Formats: sequence, C-alpha cells, structure tokens
Amino acid sequence: MSPIVLLRDQRARELAYQVVCVAAVVGCGWYLLSNALANLAHQDIATGFDYLGREAGFIISETPIAYEPSDSYGRALLVGLLNTIKVAGLSIVFGTIIGTLVGIARLSNNPLLSRLMLLYVEALRNVPLLLYLFLWYSVIIFTLPPVKQAIGLLPGVYVSNSGLAVPAVVWHSGFWAITLAAVLGAAAAFGWQALARRRRIATGNAKAGWPVAVALFVLPVVVAVLLFEISVDLDWPVLGKFRLTAGAHLKPEFVALLLGLTLGTSATVAEIVRGGILAIGRGQREAARALGLPDSLSMRLVILPQALRIIVPPLTNVYVTTFKNSSLAIAIGYPDVVMVSNTIMNQTGQAIEPIALFMLAYLFLSLATSLLMNWYNGRVALKGR
Repeated sequence: MSPIVLLRDQRARELAYQVVCVAAVVGCGWYLLSNALANLAHQDIATGFDYLGREAGFIISETPIAYEPSDSYGRALLVGLLNTIKVAGLSIVFGTIIGTLVGIARLSNNPLLSRLMLLYVEALRNVPLLLYLFLWYSVIIFTLPPVKQAIGLLPGVYVSNSGLAVPAVVWHSGFWAITLAAVLGAAAAFGWQALARRRRIATGNAKAGWPVAVALFVLPVVVAVLLFEISVDLDWPVLGKFRLTAGAHLKPEFVALLLGLTLGTSATVAEIVRGGILAIGRGQREAARALGLPDSLSMRLVILPQALRIIVPPLTNVYVTTFKNSSLAIAIGYPDVVMVSNTIMNQTGQAIEPIALFMLAYLFLSLATSLLMNWYNGRVALKGR
C-alpha cells in the first residue's frame, strides 16, 4: 500500500501522530538525561542509587519505625515517607469528619450557626495554607506555656510549647494476633452487611443486620484473646517538676502540620458536601418527611446516600491535594519525605536521584488515592437495571 493511500486513512494518520509524539517525548527525555549525566560527570559528581545503602549519619526527630543515624539513606527515606503518609492520612480522616459536619451545619435553619460555618469556610479557604502553618506553629511555640507548666486538657492529655502528650498503648505481645483477628472480623462484618443489604433490596424485609455484624467483628478478637498470650499496657504521661515523662509525645511540628492540613481540608470538604446535598431535589427531603422521618434520619438515610455520587469525585481531588500539600512540612521543620530528601542531597551532593524518588513517592500516593476513591465511587454510583 502506497504512503499516499495510508495518509488518506484516518486510523493510519492517528497512529502516525501518536508514534511521532511518543518519539518526540522519548527523544527530549533522552537528550535531557544524557546532557545531565555528561554535566555531572564533568563536575565529578557521582550518579546512581548506590548512595541508598550508605550510612545516613543524621538524626530524624520523629520516627514511626526504628531508626538510628547509623542506618542507611534508604531507611531514612522510608521514615520520611511514613511520616508523610501518617500526617496526610490523619488529616484526611479528621478533615472529612469535620468538613462533613460543617457542610451540613451550613445548611442549618439556625442563622447564627450557618453564618459562623460560612465564616469558618471562607477564612480557611481564602488564606494560603503556608501562612496558617506558620500561625499554628507560632501559637504552639510562643503562646503555650513551657513543659513544667503544661496544661492538662483531659486526664492524661497535656499540651505545652513542646507539643502534645497523650497516653500510649504499649504492646508486649499479641499485637499481630489481635490485628489479624480485627481485620478478619471487619471483613466478615462488611460481608454480612452487604449480604443483608442485598436481601433487603430483593425481599423488602428490613431486618437489622448490625447485631450479627457486631458479633462477627468481636468474635475473632475474643478467640485471639483466648488462644494467644495478649499483653498490653496503657502508658500515661506523668507531669514531673521539669518535664513530661512516659506516654506518647507529639512534637509541635507534627501538631501544627496536622492542625493546618486538617482545617484546610475540612473547609474544602464542607463546600463539597454542601454542594452535593443541594444537588439533591427538594422532593426527596419532602418525601422523607411525609414518611415521618426526622431531619437527622432523613439526612443520614435519604439525602447523604444519594449525594455521595456527587460528593466522591471532587473529594478525590481534595485527598490527592492533601498529600501534596503535606510537602509544606519543610517550612516548619517536620521531617517528611521532602525534608529528608533535602538533607540527603546536601550530604551526598546528588540532587536528581533524591528528587526523582520523592516525586515517585508523591505519584504513587496520588495514584493509590485515586484508585481507591474511584473504586468507592463505583460502589456508590447509581446503576441502571
């Protein structure tokens, strides 16, 4: 077949355009990589990922797993990544809960409550997150009292300019047995609830399935307690004359970052929830009232389940943005993956590899979040029969 005939074929032209575009991208990438490697070699700067096995030699102030300065750069990066996941994950959970409550409160018939929630949302959404991080960090450092004068918020909970002290759970034995039992129980409970829901839809018989679900969740945990040796203690903080001992100590950097990310996320979630609820026709609420449902049950059983298909897609973008916004932690000294990578770059002189690694880390977190939310969106989406 002649080239002229091929060019007249639309599918052949589309394929040719894609091949040319891919070749151009690969060519540009190869040129940039070759140029960077040549310049690095000219300046006698080492390349490659061999540095990951070398001794790190620096301290990380907050470590969710065991870490010592004698450990490798690779383990230091893992600690930074886990710190990022920890603070962003907690911010997503707390921000979603607070944002949902604020979004519902914005639709309240009480004018004072709705206007206060409007002020909350506008104040948080229209000021850069970085400024709020500086604000919360300054409040903790310069406003709160020193450790020896720590304020007791609750029994065993103290706050001071050194952070937050809370009770800590100390497992001596049986942690993995209880964890596995809880996972199995949760899977059994969710499975039973799904089965009960399908039966209710098929037969119209609305029997409560939650007692069986609770029993299915508790039973594996009870069996694990009976079969395995479980030893666990609750370590309470103790306020001494000069410092707090025992318990778990959350440093000011972590508290400020968690507070900033949580409040920022909650403001955006509130607007998404409010928009999703308003997108549901008024007839649904009126029908629920006609059936005698109070407003609280109407919102929980009728409005919110229908609004989820509108709420979940933009919520995915909020969660991905929260993970990316956690990189602002470097501004207040929280040891996330970016801060650890910067330290590694300063010590090794290698910049391209650490930057590539933490870019891949954020790409992985964003894609994993999107996949999880897309799966959930498919579960709550309305399906035609």
